[in-house]
Parts: sequence; C-alpha cells; structure tokens
Amino acid sequence: MEATNDMDSGSAQAFDASSAPPTYWLTRFVILRLLGLLYAIAFLVAINQIVPLMGAHGLLPVGNYLRQISEALGSEGAGFLRLPSVFWLGHSDAALLTVAWIGFALSCVVVASYANALLLGVLWFLYMSIVHVGQEWYGYGWEIQLTETGFLAIFLCPLLDWRPFPRYAPPMPIIVLFRWLAFRVMLGAGLIKVRGDEVWRNSTALYYHFETQPIPGPLSRWFHFMPRFFLQVGVWFNWLAELAAPFFVFGPRFARHLAGVVIVLFQLNIIVSGNLSFLNWLTIVPALACFDDGFWAKLLPRQLVRKAQAAADRAETSNPMLTTSWVVTAIIGILSIQPAYNMVSPGQIMNTSFDPLDLVNTYGAFGSVGKERLNVVFEGTMDQDSTDQANWQPYLYKGLPVLLDQRPPQIAPYQLRLDWQMWFAAMSSPAEYPWTIHLVWKLLHNDPAIVGLFARNPFPDQPPRYIRAVRYRYRFAPPGNPQNLYWQRERVDLWLPPLSTNDPRLVEFLKSAGWMQ
Repeated sequence: MEATNDMDSGSAQAFDASSAPPTYWLTRFVILRLLGLLYAIAFLVAINQIVPLMGAHGLLPVGNYLRQISEALGSEGAGFLRLPSVFWLGHSDAALLTVAWIGFALSCVVVASYANALLLGVLWFLYMSIVHVGQEWYGYGWEIQLTETGFLAIFLCPLLDWRPFPRYAPPMPIIVLFRWLAFRVMLGAGLIKVRGDEVWRNSTALYYHFETQPIPGPLSRWFHFMPRFFLQVGVWFNWLAELAAPFFVFGPRFARHLAGVVIVLFQLNIIVSGNLSFLNWLTIVPALACFDDGFWAKLLPRQLVRKAQAAADRAETSNPMLTTSWVVTAIIGILSIQPAYNMVSPGQIMNTSFDPLDLVNTYGAFGSVGKERLNVVFEGTMDQDSTDQANWQPYLYKGLPVLLDQRPPQIAPYQLRLDWQMWFAAMSSPAEYPWTIHLVWKLLHNDPAIVGLFARNPFPDQPPRYIRAVRYRYRFAPPGNPQNLYWQRERVDLWLPPLSTNDPRLVEFLKSAGWMQ
C-alpha cells in the first residue's frame, strides 16, 4: 500500500515539476471527452428535430434550400464549394437521420475515451454538413464554434492510434491554437458588448438579462431578483472574464491557469442561470488548454494520472504529426487575419464565417439586452367562432414560457431549436419568419412531427378549426406571491390572425413559397 501511495505521489509530482516543460496528456484527455459529449448532444438534437425542421416535409426543407443555392451559384458543384456538405449527394429524411445517428454513435466512442484524427475528422465533416444546410435553425454562433473546435481537435491525436493515451504527445502548436480560439471567443463577446448596448457600459445589463434571455432556466428568477448591487458585480465579473482574462491565456503558467479558472467559472455561472444551449460548455473546451498536466494531476483520479504519466514516460516523437500541426497553425494564422481585424473594427460583426470550412470565425453574444420579454403563443380552437370569445387552447412550448404557474425547465446543453427561433420571431413580424405560416398549416393538420416539437397537443383527437398566434409580454412574478406564479403576462397584439385550412390566402402563400404543390 505504501509503495502504491508513493507511486501516486510521484506521478503527480512528476507532472507538477516546475523546472520541466509543461505537458498536456491529461489536458488532451479532458478536452476530447468534453468535446465528444457536446458532439453527442448536438447530434442527438439533430436526431430528434432535423426531420420536422428541415426534412422533405419539414418547415424549411433542405431540398428547396439546396436548389436555391445551386441556382444562385450556377451548379451543384459550385454550391458544394461554397457550402461543403455530404447532403449534396442526397438529402432524404433517411439520409438526414443516418448522418445524425452515425455522428451520435461516433461521439459516444469519443466519450468512452477513444479518439484518433480519422474519427474526429469524420465527426467534424458530418456536423459541418448539417450546419451548412441547417438554414436559420443552425444559424447560431456556437454551431460554427463547434465546427472550428472540432477541426482543431483532429490534430491533437495520431491518425489511427485511438487509445486514451497514445504513443505521441499532443502537439504544442495545437494547444496554442485552442488558446487562440478561447481568446477570440471571449474577447469578441466582450468587445461586442462594449460597442453594443448602454446597459453593459453602465453595469445594468443583468437587471434585464435573466428575465429576457432566450430560454430562462430554473434558477433564472432567483438571479433576476438578486439585489441590484450583486447584479452590477456580475457585469464587472463579465468584464474581467471577457476583456481581461483572454490576454493572459498565452501568459506564464500561473497567469494562464488563473485566466483559465476565471473563464471556466464565468461559463459555469452562465450555465446555472439560463439555458443557452451548449454554448457555454463549448466555450469551456478551448479554455481547458490553459491548464497543463500539473494542474490536472491534482484534480483527476490517481489511476488516470498514473496512466498519463506512463504514456509520457514512453512517449515518442512523430515528425509527420508535428509537421502537420505547424502546417495547420500556418493556415489558421493566415485565416485569422480577417476575423482579428473584424474584432478590433468599429463595425464588428459577430458569429460569422470567413471561409467555406468555418475554420476561423468571429464570435460574440448578447451585444444588446432586451428590456422586455415578448413571447408568441400559438393557440387553436374547435369553435366556429374565431374571435376572442372562442375557446382558444395554447400549444405549450417545451422551453419558452406559456403557462403562468410553470417553472422554467432545465434544457441546456440540449437545444430546442423551434423555441429559440420563436424567441427571435417574437421581436419581429411574421413577414420576417415566413416559416411560421407553414407551421400554422402543419398544426391545422395535426402533423405529428411538428406537433411533437411542442410539449403538448391540445387537440389530440382531431385538428383544430382555427390557429392564431398571440404576442404577450411576460415578466417574472415576485417570489412568494399568493398565487405561487412564476410569470405575469399581458397581451400585446395579435401576431397572426386566425387561419383555417380553407383560407385562400394561406393556401396561396404556401404554394408561392414552394411548400405546397
């Protein structure tokens, strides 16, 4: 027993030797496990939602989109070069689900601690294939952030050796590229806030954010009603994490570890206060590259540390792997020029790709914060009457608030793509979100795939006669209110008028959009 303890202590000390260059065996292990988990969640979302959202009979069919792209660019070949995707070869519902299931299965292999460059390359291309045909359902910054992170991960590993601790150490240039990604993600988010909204500059943004964010979580109301001073401190912590910490990710060991801790704690704070999909978990991934094996050896199980130390002791140098990492670094460096310029530009744009493979992108989130929460609720009725006097029944979202006594659920890191788009739609008009008209048509026919995107079908036996959409203003109800409500609301306007299946305007619109023959 004493010999075992000495071995455990020796392993940790060997990794923590301050005089030796830092190593990243455990860092690679942790990065790949978390990345594999996020890939698995992302592909699971696709498995459950890709067909109703963009299948052959979905709200925004992939076939229509690819046809428009090829017509605009002149050919399918040009379309592939502009938006590389396996779905140019075929985009049936079966093809969509096959890609999603293969991606999910391979992701689980990575979670189980097995990964090599070949496997990670396949995962990267499969998910990029979905993103490039995902239209507005996949138009979020974290989608291209996942493809960029996944691309870098390919070069952390040997080509074929998929053991948790292979013969070759993770190349240092790739570790630095992960830090460069963390730098751009965090600083880009900070700069867009400085330039964006006065509520960030005067430290009042969190007076509104927790209530008005896309999908609140179970603790969002608690955060919202915190004393104003603490909400201001939260904004100051935001500046520390997004404007100061990024500059230390390239610093000496202590400064780098401190920057990594600040970034990770900041992301964890956002995770517990809302439902921002897998964005914050994904941002933690490159931040983990701030930590070396000496850091992880103090946190991870001794047995795992011993395995990593044993791998480090027998490590070999792979000249092809090292050369490839330098080539990738040079490519990323060249492609970083435009995103870096965008970041310091007064006209900074966020969440944008600058190359067809999304290798280096610009990021940013919540440059502005809404001061009121608007929500569009779809309602149906079986009555002949379509006025306000009819018996209107709401379609409950899985994440967005509808019922006043319903506590916000924990959804993230999973993403409800319909709910997210309806959060955006509530701040606009139906003309800017024409697929909502298609959604109404589907609800009027009790389309099982579309109804399944909601939490409950209020008309399980037969379709409703009319569907309308009403816009409400929601506010958190104060804790301890006599009715035990989570929300208060007031009606704003009729976002969509009552529509029925025999409405000629509806039929004509669907035909003109190519959603009906």
